Amino acid sequence: MSLLVWKPEYAVGVASVDYEHQQMIRLINEIYDEMKSRRDAASLEQFLGDVHFAISAHFALEERLMRDAAYSEYEAHKEDHENLLDQLRELMDELVSDPETGIDALKDSLSDWFEYHFATFDARLHGKLDNG
Repeated sequence: MSLLVWKPEYAVGVASVDYEHQQMIRLINEIYDEMKSRRDAASLEQFLGDVHFAISAHFALEERLMRDAAYSEYEAHKEDHENLLDQLRELMDELVSDPETGIDALKDSLSDWFEYHFATFDARLHGKLDNG
């Protein structure tokens, strides 16, 4: 079973952004599968590092598109991105210091954040960005 499932209402109407959102969901589900298989903390930390990099790159694209479109909610949206990246770094640290607690926190936090972010911040982007 997947932790997150792509829903059509998550689409912002920009092919590259929507594709990357789907890829982020795939990555989050891969982390979830890794955690279910109870891999060691070091391999999970490495995988999370890769996910952190991918998410950071996606956020950079999305933020550039928002700036280019003079999107009025850019600052709040960017702040929510930064909050997720901070939270992900904290979860990575917790995973190293206490793997069991870190795994539980990761399961709860990632699905909650992505569901909220897609349903609120990203939903408001629909039709506001150039599809360039």
